Amino acid sequence: MSFGLIEWQSIVEALLFASGDEGLSLKQLVTVLDLEEQEVLEILKDLEKGYQAKERGIELVEVAGHYQLTTKKEHSPYLKRLVETPVNTSLSQAALETLAIIAYRQPITRAEVEEIRGVKTERPIHTLVTKALIKEVGRAEGTGRAILYGTTKEFLEYFGLKSIEELPPLPDRTGDAYEQEEADLFFEKFNETLEELN
Repeated sequence: MSFGLIEWQSIVEALLFASGDEGLSLKQLVTVLDLEEQEVLEILKDLEKGYQAKERGIELVEVAGHYQLTTKKEHSPYLKRLVETPVNTSLSQAALETLAIIAYRQPITRAEVEEIRGVKTERPIHTLVTKALIKEVGRAEGTGRAILYGTTKEFLEYFGLKSIEELPPLPDRTGDAYEQEEADLFFEKFNETLEELN
């Protein structure tokens, strides 16, 4: 495909947005875009300049060999205020399912959660991090070093648990055929726990 620089920038921006906090390596971008490394570097350079030249709320950064879109540091007081603002809204079903999977399978990556749920979980994970129910607990081994998520002290307090061991036990299941069933079971058991505690 033959695109102009603006179109390539738009595509790269979409890819980086979709990759979330894990970002994409230069090698990944080269493979996905099917371009030469130097061409991709030029696109990234121009995209970065574009964010710097305009009054934008995000910027393009390279962290540990991965390119990602992040919020600008000067906006951190407002972002902190957003996170600390009390939110009385209950968790969505997607967030509850994601939380249940993380609680039972922690430490776990976003990709592993998505494999079990069968759908994207970037928004539910962002919601759970914002509500301090989950947090980053490390990095996975291997390519990309994906973020590992686990539950927080606030999670235990919210559900009235002394430790994660107090979660209702789940039967052991193996095989890909059981993944969706597992997700449904997680959600069902988690709801039961929530009802018992309320």
